[in-house]
Amino acid sequence: MKSFDAMLASYAEVTVNLGLNIQKGQVLVIDAPILSADFVRIVAEKAYDAGAKHVEVNWHDAFLGKTRLLRSSIEALSEYPSWRVESYMRMAQEGAAFLTVHAPQPKLLQDVPTERITASTRAARQALSEYQKMRQSFRVAWSIVNYPTLEWAEQVYPDAAPKERLERLWTAIFRMTRVDQNDPAATWQNHLHSLNTRIRHLNQVQYRRLRYQAPGTDLVVALPENHVWLGGGTTNEQGIFFVPNIPTEEVFTAPIRTGVNGTVRSTKPLFYNGKLIDDFSLRFENGRIVDYDAAVGYDVLQSIIETDEGSHYLGELALVPQSSPIAQEDTIFYNTGFDENASCHLAIGMAYPANISGGTTMSREALLERGVNTSLVHIDFMIGSSELDIDGETQDGEWVPVFRKGEWV
Repeated sequence: MKSFDAMLASYAEVTVNLGLNIQKGQVLVIDAPILSADFVRIVAEKAYDAGAKHVEVNWHDAFLGKTRLLRSSIEALSEYPSWRVESYMRMAQEGAAFLTVHAPQPKLLQDVPTERITASTRAARQALSEYQKMRQSFRVAWSIVNYPTLEWAEQVYPDAAPKERLERLWTAIFRMTRVDQNDPAATWQNHLHSLNTRIRHLNQVQYRRLRYQAPGTDLVVALPENHVWLGGGTTNEQGIFFVPNIPTEEVFTAPIRTGVNGTVRSTKPLFYNGKLIDDFSLRFENGRIVDYDAAVGYDVLQSIIETDEGSHYLGELALVPQSSPIAQEDTIFYNTGFDENASCHLAIGMAYPANISGGTTMSREALLERGVNTSLVHIDFMIGSSELDIDGETQDGEWVPVFRKGEWV
């Protein structure tokens, strides 16, 4: 069995060489919490070994962030520094790669009023909208990985002995990201090949609509003409292949903005900006969310839906079988990066332009004309289970099974 240090090094290597696919002479920009410094240092080593020109790290501290949210004025929270926007845009235009390291601290913001978090989040999303568009159009290489914290481990494994929780979470992450294997690179290539086989089939079939049925869910989603299924990795404008999310188990596309009708119920909790939303449902008419409810976190769900006009619609549907390695962990991770890869899911808000043929070069107005949603937000929520059936309507109007009891047919 590989040692912890060996697996941590493999995690960093997969992040740099597969997730970002760093090129010689390229700049790497890392956004990371200071508590992940040990991992970030190894990532920097691997990046320089791969030929990176510079590794720039934007450190942040969750406790200082909380202090700002509690003590700053609403007016100040509604501002975002222009120098930071200019920095991201300049580096993106120069072809830098971008890594985000998440280190969840689930309970940290529980006592911060939702409206203060919303003001800060909205300001950042508005200021960085052009930069985010570059990422979402895959003009630059980017990836997201996670770093375990004691607080996160306590939430995921509350019944484990306190001294075992963090070790269990590290072990699970190493397993789900395949770095516990003797040859992680080869294991990843086999996995990506399997996803690509599924994607090629879906892009060839071009279903007109998908129908979801499960307890609390009866939903029909129309798909745009010439929609594109994606998953695993993708290629940016420079022709560089990268994997945006590690781990990744999904294949996904965009719905027609006004083509969603029916009701859907969540099957896993959603943790958003440090707040929990659980046991919630949404009802759609002609694509728009016309009613919603939540047993926990109704105000947080409301803040998401009321972000802008586009946040009243869906931007993504993703298919993940219950046999995925993350689903087989049989654990709620309270972290979208993992929970979305254990379950079929939908996303409120923005669609990825690449999910429509030619979409990456389209303006916001052109995307809307093609029926593809735009928004400041893109919030995934989980709807998959062993009780979920999905049928697809072919181009000939025939309904055929796609998923049965949470598995591919």
